[in-house]
Amino acid sequence: MNRRAFLQGAGGGSVAVLLGARTDATPAGDERGPFLDQEQLRDRNSNRSTVACQGGIVCTSQPLASMAGVDVLKAGGNCVDAAIAANAVLGVTEPASCGIGGDLFAILWHEKEGRLFGLNASGRAPYAWSLDEARELGLESIPGHSPLAWSVPGCVSGWEALSGRFGALPLGRCLEPAIHYASAGFPVSPIIAGHFGWVDEDSPSLAAVYHPGGQVPGFGDIFENPALADSYRAIASGGAGAFYEGEIAERIVAKSKELGGYMALRDLADHEATWVDPVSASYRGWDVWEIPPNGQGIAALQILNLLEHFDIGSLEANSAEHLHLFVEAKKLAFEDRAQYYADPEFADVPVDWLISKEYAAERVKLIDPRKARTHVTHGDPSLDSDTVYLTAADGEGNMISFIQSNYDAFGSGICPDGVGFPIQNRGQAFSLDPKHRNRLEPHKRPFHTIIPAFLTREGRPVMSFGVMGGDFQPQGHAQVLMNMIDFGMSPQQAGDQPRLRHYGSSVPWGAQSTDGGSLLFERRFPDAVKARLQEMGHRVEDRRLYSHGGYQAIWRRDDPRVYFGASDPRKDGSAIGY
Repeated sequence: MNRRAFLQGAGGGSVAVLLGARTDATPAGDERGPFLDQEQLRDRNSNRSTVACQGGIVCTSQPLASMAGVDVLKAGGNCVDAAIAANAVLGVTEPASCGIGGDLFAILWHEKEGRLFGLNASGRAPYAWSLDEARELGLESIPGHSPLAWSVPGCVSGWEALSGRFGALPLGRCLEPAIHYASAGFPVSPIIAGHFGWVDEDSPSLAAVYHPGGQVPGFGDIFENPALADSYRAIASGGAGAFYEGEIAERIVAKSKELGGYMALRDLADHEATWVDPVSASYRGWDVWEIPPNGQGIAALQILNLLEHFDIGSLEANSAEHLHLFVEAKKLAFEDRAQYYADPEFADVPVDWLISKEYAAERVKLIDPRKARTHVTHGDPSLDSDTVYLTAADGEGNMISFIQSNYDAFGSGICPDGVGFPIQNRGQAFSLDPKHRNRLEPHKRPFHTIIPAFLTREGRPVMSFGVMGGDFQPQGHAQVLMNMIDFGMSPQQAGDQPRLRHYGSSVPWGAQSTDGGSLLFERRFPDAVKARLQEMGHRVEDRRLYSHGGYQAIWRRDDPRVYFGASDPRKDGSAIGY
């Protein structure tokens, strides 16, 4: 494909982690089938076609969720309704990665108003949970698989905020497909089947829900979650109040007290989602939008601001020279992330300066195009510091970028009795350093990894997109945008490319970088590229099954309007349009 050919034609004119997975669905010789070779599944062909359509489109990591969203569009709903429907189904079909025990962020393009809206539906720490309490318990960090890592789940507040302000259908109607699958059951899809394996004794409340009768669901097995169906029915009839003030809230608090947590009814009743203004930086004439902290979205903007100083398009995609510049930019941005990103209601976070071109022009001087930097520190601005991604678009031109997560696989690994879902462990991301901006404080939002993104040009919508995968997400945003803007790939091609992950940077909850970190490669990277990066001073590791994200995107072209949908082959999902 000619460089930038897709951009010119289509837009220029306008956790999950495998946890001891079963290696096949059925024993050899079992006539039920279907059989599943996990090795081939991980190394399958990565050349899906971009889905083109006009009426509407939904892209998710699980086909039943994509189809549920499309059905809602066809029933008169808009992209907001479709996103809620798809997310609710994912809470049934992909429960390790998302659910109503987790948080939600979204960026919405509203066609009639001609602008973007941002939503931060992440939860806060309990009022009674503080550094003093953590000190009394002798903690140096917050244990992830305990109620001490709980923050208030924000997902349902996000559904209600989006539905109430922008939805075309009642929230209850949007939950109907999810209620059906939770009640009647659904066949487990191949990649998600790998999420269900763990030792029952490690998470007994989780096993009671997801290993019914001691049986681990496998590929093609029918899985039901009647307790989750009941929770969805309560929300469908009673709205967010049924979650934050009704029986569900009481069950959450009861489990917290049983296990020594600090969650109280007041914490849930006082929660609300927050409408925010997305922030942006330009990259070669394209405006990239992210949600501001407490999330890490601006790290993607910082990476792109640094990369803009180099002629990336003149390099070979995924060459050592290209990847070296990307990794060095990531290192610099992530040191700022560790130092400055926090809840802006509690800390002074210099967002405007961090994403400014002036700051990037100073920081880029630290990048040597020929040699890796092993010691990296944060900048010094002047101060006044497991997931699903989905996207949907409708026939009216509205588009939504939507991300929702439990944090770890199945979050804290704790399910309150009778509700059918686990509670996230997002509070693990607080620092226990009393001097850190991201330190634990009552009713404070922790640092967050999940980030939806949006691309515009000259004030018009171009693409809703995201790349799930914890710390990897800003890296994924930058890589797919380089693939499109610098290398002229289509939205699907940009996601199909193998991805590189750098790890070992300082983090907002404590650990400091000491040696420049390491590189992890997906398959299909040539050995010569890895060897050249080693020569440049990078530490290269040969590890498999490490998350390099899961990507979905919708590109929009106007006059006439056409949507181009992409879905990541690393997941079970699909882009479905009509």
